[in-house]
Amino acid sequence: MTTDFLMTDSRHADTPASTPAVTLASGGETLLGVLHVPAGAGPHPIAVLLHGFPGNERNFDLAHALRRAGYAALVFHYRGSWGVGGAWSWRNVLDDAAQAVASVQENAFSTAYRLDPGRLAVIGHSAGGFAALMTAAADPTVGAVVSVAGFDFGAVSADLADPAVRAAYVQDWDGELLPLRGTSGEALVAEVEAAGQSWSLAGLAPRLMGRPVLLVGTGRDPVAPPDVHHSPLVEAYRAHPAIRLEHQVFPTDHALSDHRVTLARSVTSFLDRHLRPVG
Repeated sequence: MTTDFLMTDSRHADTPASTPAVTLASGGETLLGVLHVPAGAGPHPIAVLLHGFPGNERNFDLAHALRRAGYAALVFHYRGSWGVGGAWSWRNVLDDAAQAVASVQENAFSTAYRLDPGRLAVIGHSAGGFAALMTAAADPTVGAVVSVAGFDFGAVSADLADPAVRAAYVQDWDGELLPLRGTSGEALVAEVEAAGQSWSLAGLAPRLMGRPVLLVGTGRDPVAPPDVHHSPLVEAYRAHPAIRLEHQVFPTDHALSDHRVTLARSVTSFLDRHLRPVG
């Protein structure tokens, strides 16, 4: 892009940028979201942003940066989180992510907000990175996918056979439940155990063939250390050259606290190469 999207607002007198609150239906519940619509007539490519567990970092800064660069960006809450009805579970995260992707492609929604459903990306952080890759693998209409500090549930499922490791996960996840409802650390660990290798991100490679994938690792990250959650995935996807893989590791923490601008530039540059806005 010729302008610095991080420092320059995009304005259009006839079709200004907007930030409407939106709702999405999933599993009999109403999900609450915010859509960041760029200025201009569009139609605009769309990025669905998936937050992690429990959703303290929702990537609104990334949504605003994407909008300034010409991408509509949806941020929303899953069932059972932050006041949304229903119960939180990893399965519900996956189902809600898939439903969000389907919803923004519906004709009434895309027409109302000047969106181009043919140019759609899914971007996720932590558990949202896991959900982004799982969603893209299951839905060929997703044109590009980004996982940031993605948490590979399949990679840790075997470790849960160690009672000490299992107990640590139960304790850690119990400590994150304040904004959530309908679950427990025990229930979340049991769900990962039951899913096992069916939730391995490396196993998704055959279903991501031909599509652009950006994997961002975080080098100072005790939550999703790159030697467990990033490097093995890079190697697995490299073994499938048809995946249009890009990857990098930033020397930062799990929330990318001191790399937010770098993250915005990296994600937007990646999308520009594959879903470049028209005009």
